[in-house]
Amino acid sequence: MARVVIFGGTGYAGGNIAREAASRGHEVISYSRNAPEQPLEGVEYRTGSLASPEVLAAAAADADVLVVAVHGADVDGAPLTAYVPGLIDAARTNGVRLAFVGGAGSSLVAEGGPRLVDTPDFLDDWKPEALSHAEVLEALRQAPEDLDWFYVSPAALFGVFAPGETTGAYRTGGDVLVTKEDGSSEISGTDFALAFVDEIENNAHPRRRFTVGH
Repeated sequence: MARVVIFGGTGYAGGNIAREAASRGHEVISYSRNAPEQPLEGVEYRTGSLASPEVLAAAAADADVLVVAVHGADVDGAPLTAYVPGLIDAARTNGVRLAFVGGAGSSLVAEGGPRLVDTPDFLDDWKPEALSHAEVLEALRQAPEDLDWFYVSPAALFGVFAPGETTGAYRTGGDVLVTKEDGSSEISGTDFALAFVDEIENNAHPRRRFTVGH
């Protein structure tokens, strides 16, 4: 079993990952700004931000897998990309696997592109978040080869506003957005977490991004 430390472990994606990992017997530690009102059984909750070097160092020292499931555009007043160098250093120093909940915007809509964020119908209000997550992915791809990482992009429809259906199944798509035959693209939080924890256990996508959808 792995020690899974999650920044953003009380959020939508992070909370689902915490629940799935704990249900499989992994040791799970969640970091967030505030303690949850309804804690999950089997999860240890700590308060703190990855923006704090002291918190990051402690989290990495306790982890086998360090999961980052936070907003891309604003982490304590700065974009997530500002903290990626520190995350990479902490992971390398401690021999930790670094795992990110990414955005759908950086996914390609077809082999060869374009990215979803670059299509005409992508809302301007969503672009800061999507572009920040895309920068995180590029930083990981440029990271030293001894960094063990993976990055998971959900389907286009994913979030607390669209919890979706738990099917116990998912499909992956490399760098291409996973869509259904009718062109829709969605994944529930529970099935996204299933894919994420499967990757923690199976290491099927070392140093790669992969997309997930129903």
